[in-house]
Amino acid sequence: MGMERGSFAARHDFDALPLSPDIDVRCAQLSEIAALAQMAHRLVPGVRIGAEELTRYATLDPQSILTFSRKGHLVGGMAFLFLNDRGHDALLLDEICLTAPETHYLASAREDVAAIYIWAIAATGRGIAGLGKAAAHLRQLRFRGANCYAQPSTVAGADIMKATGFAPVPSFQPDLWCYERPWHRLPMRMPGAIIQARSIADARY
Repeated sequence: MGMERGSFAARHDFDALPLSPDIDVRCAQLSEIAALAQMAHRLVPGVRIGAEELTRYATLDPQSILTFSRKGHLVGGMAFLFLNDRGHDALLLDEICLTAPETHYLASAREDVAAIYIWAIAATGRGIAGLGKAAAHLRQLRFRGANCYAQPSTVAGADIMKATGFAPVPSFQPDLWCYERPWHRLPMRMPGAIIQARSIADARY
């Protein structure tokens, strides 16, 4: 699946996106899966996964599908694959079927999540503002060690990734983009960080 939709002009690191008070984001209830599947089929080109498959993965991991709502109305959703170490390797090597991923590649509740694959973002209107709370969802202890991956299926999806700190990464998986979590990045050497030792006499003059 891919990433879609709506204007996203502001540029923010994914983990620094603002938390919109207008959009409620929570784990999807099974009764909402059919509506989410219809929205994904309408907004994201090439989607082949239906409500039955989404229900299966939501049952395996209730945290893997989020709904975005505004004033009680569904305005979007986001779905993830939480991969274990084998799943992470399979993603990079193009050995996982992303439309019907094998469950042995998915992290169980007892395993650390090694990588997060963003299966889909589908949103209408202001629903895209739910991304901030979705990012907060991924800052839970279970997910903090995992970088995020995605494949854009539209120009709008690529724009969202560029605006939130994703970049293409070398892999056998076609057009794979990665967002490296801020706490994984090497600290930047700031100007003036290296201070040369000087004598007290030097300081006086």
